[in-house]
Amino acid sequence: MQETRPVTPAGRRIVAAAEELFYDRGITAVGVDLIAEHSGVTKRTLYNQFGSKDHLVTVYLAGRDERWRSLVRVAVDAAETPAEAVTAPFEALRTWSTTNTRGCAFINALAEIPDPAHPAHRIAADQKLWLLDLFRELATTAGCPNPAPLANQLLALHEGALATQPLSLDNLRDITDLARTLVRAG
Repeated sequence: MQETRPVTPAGRRIVAAAEELFYDRGITAVGVDLIAEHSGVTKRTLYNQFGSKDHLVTVYLAGRDERWRSLVRVAVDAAETPAEAVTAPFEALRTWSTTNTRGCAFINALAEIPDPAHPAHRIAADQKLWLLDLFRELATTAGCPNPAPLANQLLALHEGALATQPLSLDNLRDITDLARTLVRAG
């Protein structure tokens, strides 16, 4: 397990560069040389800060996960009714997608890091399971009669919206409307 220590300004630059590069080009396509170059540090500084590329990937995904969950919680809290709260993650996705146009970093990470024991894989998988649990919890609170199957359907719609995002189909509004229809139907 990587020891946690305060991130220095150089460390923050490294994470920012890694996030941009990993998301834009893919995790396996980006090496530490490129990250060091883009962040204006030496490879030695990168390794002193993070120990390994694997740990840096984990930090990158953990940061995205934290920001995504925060955005979803804000959307859920802003919902006027429990039924609207169930589809709030779709509203959060609308906001998120304005600056994240290459689809889902977590889906991409799961494809690039298939080893379930890898810490970055676990973060990506946990993010999806968290969203499934949230849909189920919100559907239960809203009084939907079958919250578990509904949560599975909503997760599939949500992930479909993310997976098709790079195609520029502009289908998020239709997918959100379908999610609302499913919630109303119970």
